[in-house]
Amino acid sequence: MRKRLGVVALTGVLAFAAIQLVPYGRDHTNPPVVLEPEWDSPLTAQLVDNACYDCHSNETRWPWYSHVAPVSWFVYRDVIEGREDLNFSEMGREDNETAKAAETVEDGEMPPLRYVVNHPEARLDDREREALIRGLNQSLGRGAG
Repeated sequence: MRKRLGVVALTGVLAFAAIQLVPYGRDHTNPPVVLEPEWDSPLTAQLVDNACYDCHSNETRWPWYSHVAPVSWFVYRDVIEGREDLNFSEMGREDNETAKAAETVEDGEMPPLRYVVNHPEARLDDREREALIRGLNQSLGRGAG
């Protein structure tokens, strides 16, 4: 039994080491900032930075675990998909989904729980959530919405 546990443990360690060689999730570059919104207030800028920028800007902060597979694969995918949908660093882009930004926060879809778990600064209380929604609407051209 002890030998079998040793083989299983060794296999696990070798598999973990082997997946570190998979190149996906290793590109942690931040493209240049092209054009950012003019935020309606410093509070909005801070809330967006804390809750949104890691996935929705070219100013991603890559934590240590984003360098370790298989977690790196999920973090990388979230950043790439987030930047494709809405990128606050590329506001001139035609396909930026700015109109949905406040709505996804209001619906509770953003920031996602899997992000907030490791980023407590992204956890929004009711007051902060309302301020972020209002600030996104005002800053991104939807008025006081």
